[in-house]
Amino acid sequence: MITRILAVIIGYLFGNFETSVLIAKKHGINIREHGSGNAGTTNALRVMGSKAGVLTFLGDFGKMMLAFLTVWLIYGRNNPELILLLKLYTGLGVILGHDFPFHMGFHGGKGIAVTGSLMVLLDWRTGIVAFLLFVGILWFTCYASLASLMMVTIDSVLFLILCGCGVISLGTLSLAEAAVLIGIVWLLAVILHAANIKRLLTGKENKIFLASYFEKRDEKRGEKREIRKENRAERKNS
Repeated sequence: MITRILAVIIGYLFGNFETSVLIAKKHGINIREHGSGNAGTTNALRVMGSKAGVLTFLGDFGKMMLAFLTVWLIYGRNNPELILLLKLYTGLGVILGHDFPFHMGFHGGKGIAVTGSLMVLLDWRTGIVAFLLFVGILWFTCYASLASLMMVTIDSVLFLILCGCGVISLGTLSLAEAAVLIGIVWLLAVILHAANIKRLLTGKENKIFLASYFEKRDEKRGEKREIRKENRAERKNS
């Protein structure tokens, strides 16, 4: 039991590292005062652009991996049968720390990037499915919340199926305990997206227009190329 508790605590401490808040400070803004007010990847993307969104995701991904590495160095090196147990409890701790950071009044992000990172950590197959689901649904619907909820739901079921079939080794962890832990992860995502679910049902949810973003980017690049051509032509004529 003490191993489980310490894994959650260590994960929680790592989860308190909010990448989007640090990036927003470099932009001279408080991320919690813009967009949805959440300190997550989607809000960073919406408020500060694609570069900030990618950096936020990488930071959230990194803290999940570093948290598990720390726990593994303490408990897992000589206890390979504890690996899945440590991954789940550490991952849950990171998600709790990200969603409810103590230094931000327990108001952080919605935990989707770190949940996706947990899916990668649990097994490469669930990681690939998580990535494809999120990107695919987001691309076709432009709803980040829908993509997030579908990714967490389907990947959670897939993880339990792989555990039940013996594809993923449970080690000392029982299937029932694994189901409870992954159920908590799923429930956190649903609860924190309650407002998004209501807006989805009423057709009022905000969209992220990836296609239009790329179109605008290409237009800007085209405009810059034309300006450079005009400048070169003027220099030649002069």
